[in-house]
Amino acid sequence: MGFLKRIFKQDKPAGASTKAGRRPSVKKSAPKTEAAPTKAAVNTTAAADDDDIPACKVGLTGEFDESGLAKRVTLAFDEASGLDDVETLWVAQLSSKVVLKGKVPSQAILDKMVAVAKDVEGATAVDTSQVEID
Repeated sequence: MGFLKRIFKQDKPAGASTKAGRRPSVKKSAPKTEAAPTKAAVNTTAAADDDDIPACKVGLTGEFDESGLAKRVTLAFDEASGLDDVETLWVAQLSSKVVLKGKVPSQAILDKMVAVAKDVEGATAVDTSQVEID
């Protein structure tokens, strides 16, 4: 089945990538029309636009996605040679930290998963404290 399909119930979309960054096929939202800023608002920082999506929140096709990093990690697991879907392992994220939960058959598989997850753009750490070796 694959990690992406099992965990997020979706197939790999066209143009999906493990890289964080806007894809040419993803259109930027139309600018919002707002009233003129008040004097107090002029001195505040403007809200981030679509190009300022944090790497950990970039989805599979470059869009904003709260679970973007976790989805890109599952895609990387699916694309990595020698990593079959481990049906007892789940992938989550806490900001830019990848969190692996569940059971894996061996330390070698866990080590490979950690290496693959660390290579996904936007991942700053991988937490395996909730993983058990069978």
